[in-house]
Amino acid sequence: MEATLFTFPSSKPPPSSQTLSLKSNFKNPLLVTTNTNKTIFSHKPISIRAAINRTKKEETVETVKQQLQDCHLLAGIKYKGLTVQQFRELRTSLPESSKLIVAKNTLVFKAIEGTQWEALKPCMTGMNAWLFVHSEEIPAAIKPYRNFQREKKLEDNDFSGAVFEGKYYPPEDFKTLESMPTRAEVYAKLLGSFKGPASAVVGTLQAPARNLVMVLSAYVKKLEETGGQQ
Repeated sequence: MEATLFTFPSSKPPPSSQTLSLKSNFKNPLLVTTNTNKTIFSHKPISIRAAINRTKKEETVETVKQQLQDCHLLAGIKYKGLTVQQFRELRTSLPESSKLIVAKNTLVFKAIEGTQWEALKPCMTGMNAWLFVHSEEIPAAIKPYRNFQREKKLEDNDFSGAVFEGKYYPPEDFKTLESMPTRAEVYAKLLGSFKGPASAVVGTLQAPARNLVMVLSAYVKKLEETGGQQ
C-alpha cells in the first residue's frame, strides 16, 4: 500500500528576499545607484549653480564694457594680500571720475578683446584690480593709489600695467603717465607760447600730437568761456 503525501501552505512568511516594501521599491529621483552599490546625489543642482555662475560672469563682462565708455586710462593693480578694509579705504580715496573693479583677468580680457584696450594683455597675470579713469587728468587719477601704496607700505602691490590712448605702459614706464602736464599747466604753456616769441610757438607746435591736441582743446575752451576775447 502506497502512502500519499500532501503539502499544505506554510503559515510562515516568505523569505526576506521576496518581501515587498515601500523602501525597496521607491526610487528617489535625486539619487543614483552605481554598480558598486554606492549611492550618490544627482548632478541637477550643480547645473543650476553653473547657470548662476555663468550669469554672474556675463554681468561682469558687461560692467567692464560699460566702464570702458569715455574711459581715458585703464590700469591693473596687483591686489593680492589686500584686506577688505584696505579696499574700502582705497575706493574712498579715489576721485569720482575713477572706478575700481575687482574682476578675473579672463573676464576683463573678454570685454576688451578687439578694442584698443586689448593692448593690456601683457599684464593679464596674477590677481588684478582694475582702475578705470574717466578723466583727462591722468596724474591726478594715479596719485591717490601712489599715496595709499606708500602709506600702507605696499611695495609689492604695484601697478601691473596700463593702457592710455591705445598704448601699453608697463610698470617701469608709469613715470611718463604720472608726469603728464595737468590741464592748468597745458593752458599756461599755451598762453606763454602765444605771448612769447615765435620760436616758443614753433616749439609748442612741434610737441607730440597728444600734447598739441590737449593744448588746442584747452585754448578753445578758454576762448568759449571768455567769448573769444584775448
